[in-house]
Formats: sequence, C-alpha cells, structure tokens
Amino acid sequence: MPLYRAEAVVLRTHKLGEADRIITLLTRSQGLVRAVAKGVRKTTSRWGSRLEPFTHVDLQLAEGRNLDVITQAETLTPFSSHLGEDYERYTAGTVMLETAEKLVAEERQPALQQFLLLVGGLRAMTSHDHRPHQVLDSYLLRSLSVAGYAPSFDGCARCGEEGPHRWFSPAAGGILCSACRVPGSANPSSETVALLGALLAGDWELVRRVEPRHLREANGLVAAYLQWHLERGLRSMAYVER
Repeated sequence: MPLYRAEAVVLRTHKLGEADRIITLLTRSQGLVRAVAKGVRKTTSRWGSRLEPFTHVDLQLAEGRNLDVITQAETLTPFSSHLGEDYERYTAGTVMLETAEKLVAEERQPALQQFLLLVGGLRAMTSHDHRPHQVLDSYLLRSLSVAGYAPSFDGCARCGEEGPHRWFSPAAGGILCSACRVPGSANPSSETVALLGALLAGDWELVRRVEPRHLREANGLVAAYLQWHLERGLRSMAYVER
C-alpha cells in the first residue's frame, strides 16, 4: 500500500473491534481524513496517547481501500494535555473540533485555511492570554467566514449601506439597516456589534475593554449564527457555559 505523511489535528475517535480505533483527522494537505489506528487500545500500545482528540500530530499513513491505516504518529503539540486541566477551555475546545469537522464535510477536500485556523485557535486556547469564550467566538466567526458564511458587522448585509446599524439576523448574514430589517431580528447594543467585529478581526485590545454584559450578548449571537449556517446544533455546545 502506498505511504504518505500528513500533519493533522485529531478531531475525534471511536472504537473499532477489540483493539483498534477509527481516528477522524483534519489534515494540512488532505483535508478531512478517517483512518484506522490498529492495536491502539491495547495497554502495550506505545502511541495510543498521541491519537487523542486535540493532539497536533505528524503521521505516516498507508492508503487503504476504504480507510487508510496509521502506521506512525509523532506528537507536534500536545494540546490535549493542557486543555484537560481546565474544564472551560476543554469544553470550548470540543466545540472547535466539532465545528471544524462540520465545516469540512467532504473528505479529501483541501482545507488548509480551516486547518491553520484550528491549530491557531487551539494554541490561543491553551496560551491563557484570552478568556476561553472569547477565543471560541473568534474562532467560530473566522471559520464560518473561511467556509463562505462571512458575517457583516459594518455595512448592511442586504443593501450594503454603511453603518452603524442595530439589527442582527443570522439568516440575513449579519447586521441590517432599518429598511432591510426582517421579522425576528435581534437588536444588540452598539457595543456588542463593535465587539463582534473585533472578534472577527482579532482586535483583542477592544475585546479586553468590553463589559461582561456585551460579551454575553455576543456569545448568544455567535451561537445563533453558527447554528443557522450549520443547519443544526452542535452536541458539544450544550456543555459550554454561556
């Protein structure tokens, strides 16, 4: 079987047979890949811990008919060991992994930007430079943008008229002017709208100055925007305290 190497982040795993696991990976060059790790559940396995969710790894794989087979695994960044010590960061991180898998739905499709965003997001989550919910919301907005669902927080998402505007609709693509407002639109504060733009742009100085009530309002709007464009909720989101 032909061999190839892949830099990847482990998204999730599930059992296969008595000793094996199927590993779902987001790779740098091959996109989403599902591969078998044989014997990884045996107590004698020397590299099972390298294939846990969150782990950034360098792999060697053998091409298979249905599933590829992992033959070597070297840890590049052990994000899992850092996140396991902090419940808030761990649960926020699981949302990031599930989102990445949902947004890269087709296997073997190039997804370099999504891969780089995920690695950068996990690095920010483990650095403790920012609060976990802020890192999560910034990651979600950016990953949605890369997937083609970029929200508008400046001009009206429908007519393009420059803001500031006060109406927000996930279905319409972001902020709306009064003329384009649709039924059911939210009415966030101007501070919350500015915060959403800062999270998308990575303006952490502005994010740090925002009051907690605006952070909570932004959390809810980001979650609504994510759910609308994924067309279903994320199981992991239920464990994130907002």
